[in-house]
Amino acid sequence: MTRFLILLPVLLLSGFTARAQDSVETRQLDSIRITAQSKLRDMGMQKTSLDSMELRSDVTGSLAQVLTRSSSLFIKHYGRATLSTASFRGTSPSHTQVTWNGMKINSPMLGMVDFSTIPSYFIDKADLYHGPSSVILSSGGLGGAIALFTSTPVKEGFSLHYIQGAGSFLTFDEFLHISIRKQKWSSSVRFYYVWSRNDYKYTNYRKKHFFYDDQGNVSGYEYPVERNKNGAFRDFHILQDLCLRGPYGGTWNVSAWYSATDRGIPLLNVDYKENASVRNNQNDNTFRGVIGWRKLHTGSKLEARAGYTYTDMLYQYQRDLGDGNWANMVYSQSFVHTLFSQMEGEWYLGRWMFSASITLNQHFVTSTDKAVISTQGEQSLLGYQQARMETSGFVSARYRPSERLGLSVSLREDLYGKELTPPIPSFFAEYLVSRKGQVMLKASAARNFRYPTLNDLYFMPGGNPLLKPEEGMTFDGGFSAQNNGRLVKCSGNLTGFYSLIRNWITWLPTFKGFWSPVNVRQVKSYGVEFRGSLEIDPGSNWKIGGLGNFSWTRSLNLGDPVSWADQAIGKQLVYIPEFSAAFTGRLVWKDWTFTYDWSYYSERYTTSSNQTRTQLDVLGPYFMNDISLEKRFSFPGVVLHVKAIVRNLFNEEYETVLARPMPGINYTLSIRIVPHFH
Repeated sequence: MTRFLILLPVLLLSGFTARAQDSVETRQLDSIRITAQSKLRDMGMQKTSLDSMELRSDVTGSLAQVLTRSSSLFIKHYGRATLSTASFRGTSPSHTQVTWNGMKINSPMLGMVDFSTIPSYFIDKADLYHGPSSVILSSGGLGGAIALFTSTPVKEGFSLHYIQGAGSFLTFDEFLHISIRKQKWSSSVRFYYVWSRNDYKYTNYRKKHFFYDDQGNVSGYEYPVERNKNGAFRDFHILQDLCLRGPYGGTWNVSAWYSATDRGIPLLNVDYKENASVRNNQNDNTFRGVIGWRKLHTGSKLEARAGYTYTDMLYQYQRDLGDGNWANMVYSQSFVHTLFSQMEGEWYLGRWMFSASITLNQHFVTSTDKAVISTQGEQSLLGYQQARMETSGFVSARYRPSERLGLSVSLREDLYGKELTPPIPSFFAEYLVSRKGQVMLKASAARNFRYPTLNDLYFMPGGNPLLKPEEGMTFDGGFSAQNNGRLVKCSGNLTGFYSLIRNWITWLPTFKGFWSPVNVRQVKSYGVEFRGSLEIDPGSNWKIGGLGNFSWTRSLNLGDPVSWADQAIGKQLVYIPEFSAAFTGRLVWKDWTFTYDWSYYSERYTTSSNQTRTQLDVLGPYFMNDISLEKRFSFPGVVLHVKAIVRNLFNEEYETVLARPMPGINYTLSIRIVPHFH
């Protein structure tokens, strides 16, 4: 493996020896070649791509909301502007690897990504890699991986988009996108700002107000109506993308993204404290920057990237002492610095495609809690300071012996700190059964590893430096079909999957009063995913479209019993729904667009034993219905889009996480302004 890591940069640099042709005719042929070879790159993989229509449906929505209605992922969230994490195929949030413009953005401390902090209008393209397909992007995606991309405009000239949104609970959103494209360069800058009081009302079924008769006996009770306390938030984002075309055919891309969030952590509905007596808040300042270089040849592609991530996260929990002073109960602050570099290349030889890459991430983490008081009554720092280098090498070979058959094998190996993972192989195959309807069979298998996060190993108190890496074997197979007719276009993809993960890492309470991570013997996950779409163009200015997803997921704990009475063995993992589905329907007539979004989640257990004896043991199933109506107005020099959205149309009362009530029916009105420039 060491020899492989040393030789890989040499192999990548060898791509420089090929000479690019400068004629216009040759460049056009290169473009056609790359387009055809993209099918070779993705063959056999289970991959879902979200288009701009799905990503741009709601300026007030985060990427978490887009993934909820447009994919088979389960998004566990605590409400708007609160922690939102993704679960692929019944796995945990840390089993979903996420990259932005090629750079991994998972927290080295927690191992996951909070999708509520990513505005959907900031993302130009999102690719979801299911199961074994995630190995192509990164190791550690035991459930899957998500690749996010931002870019500069394709259309020549200057453009400007401005959106102003106002909604329920005193919520205000603003988005501004300014872009320009010239012959040699292009630029895009985006601003996003949102502020909300987020104090929606809900009926609290965890509390009761009792009524008494004249003798002091209970004569009845009612559930109180309360407001979401301490839920206000404020987010600001700015993103700059710049593309420069070099004199020798190379292209430079620079992306810089800064975000500042200030979010209150809402009180639980079982919390009897007054809102004014506590402050529960999280502040997050994050900068991500990536610079990349790419050069295309007639038979190869070479890319190099470098990046830097900085995060300053402060969680503060204070209580009012009653004399105008506040006491810090928790003052936890973390600083994360990550240096990133990557080189990769692709080479095409007839029916063969070879690729190789090497990726390095150097993390520096400092995590402290300054509110800890020692036994002597003095302030004491509690936390850790660690650095870790993570290196990943990858090679693959893809071969299409005939038009119908495609085969691919790959090998990845990681070095984290001083530990070397075993080889991570993967295999993909596809076969075109019928050209009519493009009926395609696909199958894939992969071995995968995920090493513990820094919090898993070093968090104080509770970190476990003896944890083993998680090891998984994943298989999936299915078929896809599509029909592109003149009036009707439809597509469908049905996949079955099975995975077995050994040494699953989970945090459990200890007799000392804190939680600590341990390895569970194994977790088995299996199920079915379906995704389908339909577009009808009957003419007369009408268009009808629909997109649907369905998942059946069983994720079972097969660990060793902690005691003779352990009832968690063979049970569904907590907060993983067995059934989930989503549908989006769209009706367009002239300048009017009506959209209907529907989603469903079956019951989720809150205990590992899957008890249903009390309301605290299980969260009931729920259906969510949203509608929107948009009208386009054209004026000389400007186009206006006015959009009204109604969420939770039937005022459903539900919880996605225990003791975290969600808002009822709510509304948003937005205006999008697109000036015309000549």
